[in-house]
Amino acid sequence: QVQLVESGGGLVQPGGSLTLSCAASGFTLANFAIGWFRQVPGKEREGVSCISSSGRTNYVDSVKGRFTISRDGGKNTVYLQMNSLKPEDAAVYFCATSRIDSDGSIVPAEGSAYLQVRGQGTLVAVSS
Repeated sequence: QVQLVESGGGLVQPGGSLTLSCAASGFTLANFAIGWFRQVPGKEREGVSCISSSGRTNYVDSVKGRFTISRDGGKNTVYLQMNSLKPEDAAVYFCATSRIDSDGSIVPAEGSAYLQVRGQGTLVAVSS
């Protein structure tokens, strides 16, 4: 069964850190671009970061310098290290196979040409 499972969310104070994990099963994660996305009710989904099969990384401007995406091929897992968290970072974070759109934004991979896999998400709350 092809799936992605996120973990590592929780409640953290502003300025704190969290590391999210995205574990893959049923496919080799390193063969695909994997992105982290976040969703707040009432707002559009936002592509936060992406790591390509070659290891190239992309970040949305609002998290550059604070978030780091990485991959452990042996564990078939992608991580998102989040530092200096702000209240506006609070959201449900999910990982998915992804691509870079023509405008440079990170979007989930969709369409028959792509392997489409998305996790259920993990909640990140940032509050004092």
